[in-house]
Amino acid sequence: MDVHAPLVRLDETAGDLHGEIARLRALGPAVRVELPGSVPAWVITRHQALQDLLADPRVLKDASNWAALRDGRIPDGWPLIAFVTNRGMTTADGEDHLRLRTLVTQAFTPRRINAMGPRIEAITHRLLDALTAHPPGPVDLRAHFAYPLPMQVIGDLLGVPGEHFDQFRALSASLTSSTPSPEETLATMQQLHALLADLVAQRREHPGEDLTSHLIAAHDQGDRLSEDELTGTLILILVAGHGTTLNLITNAVRALLTHPAELTAVTAGQRTWSAVIEETLRWDSPVGHFPLRYAGDDIPIGDTVIPKGEAILASYAAAGRDPRHFGADADEFDTTRSPNRHLSFGHGAHYCLGAALARLEAEIALPALFARFPCLDLAVPPQDLTPLPSFVSNSVQALPVRLHRT
Repeated sequence: MDVHAPLVRLDETAGDLHGEIARLRALGPAVRVELPGSVPAWVITRHQALQDLLADPRVLKDASNWAALRDGRIPDGWPLIAFVTNRGMTTADGEDHLRLRTLVTQAFTPRRINAMGPRIEAITHRLLDALTAHPPGPVDLRAHFAYPLPMQVIGDLLGVPGEHFDQFRALSASLTSSTPSPEETLATMQQLHALLADLVAQRREHPGEDLTSHLIAAHDQGDRLSEDELTGTLILILVAGHGTTLNLITNAVRALLTHPAELTAVTAGQRTWSAVIEETLRWDSPVGHFPLRYAGDDIPIGDTVIPKGEAILASYAAAGRDPRHFGADADEFDTTRSPNRHLSFGHGAHYCLGAALARLEAEIALPALFARFPCLDLAVPPQDLTPLPSFVSNSVQALPVRLHRT
């Protein structure tokens, strides 16, 4: 592979994410692309290739393994710099990764997640009550339902005061966008760190049962967590903890409203809500291309070799629609699909710790929504829905619906 050959420019606005992915997949299982700022990277386009790569010990997460960053070739204020410099378990390897993951795992045990069910149900019904009282006319379901549910859940988990939710949401959206200017990127990081510094100060003075207090204790009582790792871990949980579920719920509602036969089948009890969730995760993954991993050695993928030191995007959205794995109908939304072993929560050592929580939130929220509003429909044609300006976070900016109260 000639690494000096022209790169395929990746659309930073993700205006046609799945169409672009199909074109990349046709070029091979690993395609060298150009990210914002003329930064080169590799996109893995096929399910089996991505699954193998995610479990490959030669593939690393620590950005010290990225030659372009070491050599000073990444511009200041690069839009995705937070994914590179944020210190936490998603940017750590080996013993550091295990140490950091172990500190967070206690908040995501099956027992603790199951115990959150009643709280999630209460939040869901409170939000549905608010929707019922909403003035007549279209309502943005993403803003008024899909967002506040996981934000409240993750806020409770971390001990974040409710008055900071909207600010955290805006900063998280900026963090996962691939279009901000260098000035906006730097401002986002400064504001996010300032908010988290306030949260840490509050929880240090008034510790509770929340995860932030637990992580502060790990930091203050020994060398189990550095200051940068404390902040980085909080950023990770905050952004991933609500953003993935926000997109999952939004994308599931959009999929059902644009596939009425599937909606009829699930509301009639002919399909399970779990099947809807898994098919949504496969068909319209909440994460498009996840940055970044790095080749710790030359890594062959098919007839291509990713050179040591190059950056890699894990394209969960591409793997989900790979016809080599899911068949000729991979582009179709089909809740009867079986088996349906997608990669949307990752694979291997870095498999998403919050996967079970995201599933639980969706399994509570979706049936409750359609039970309350059985005639729910889109208020605009599907083609008028605007994608998020990000090839990382995959969803739409708003989901206007008509509630049709009965």
